[in-house]
Amino acid sequence: MNEAENVLEWLQAWYSAQCNEDWEHECGVKIETLDNPGWSVRIDLEDTSLEGYDFPRQDLKRSRNDWVMARTCDMTFDAACGPGNLTEVLVLFRRWAMENTPNER
Repeated sequence: MNEAENVLEWLQAWYSAQCNEDWEHECGVKIETLDNPGWSVRIDLEDTSLEGYDFPRQDLKRSRNDWVMARTCDMTFDAACGPGNLTEVLVLFRRWAMENTPNER
């Protein structure tokens, strides 16, 4: 299976699994556009099985519109990317989450 396949469905299921009548009121997943152009992704990790895990910083600059910057900071997964790299960022998050969550494997 291609890693990009079903990444949005996986993210929806991951988000839903975090919702416990508290987490979703203070935390969540934010995907916004940037004026570079590009995307910004912020996923709260507080009170999830990923809290305390570090995503090693990645800075990939392939071209003006093909780039990815991702890291964990302050209990969040933070990423920014070029206009065509949103799926790549979500796949990075899914791969990292599955590697660091035993029941996700």
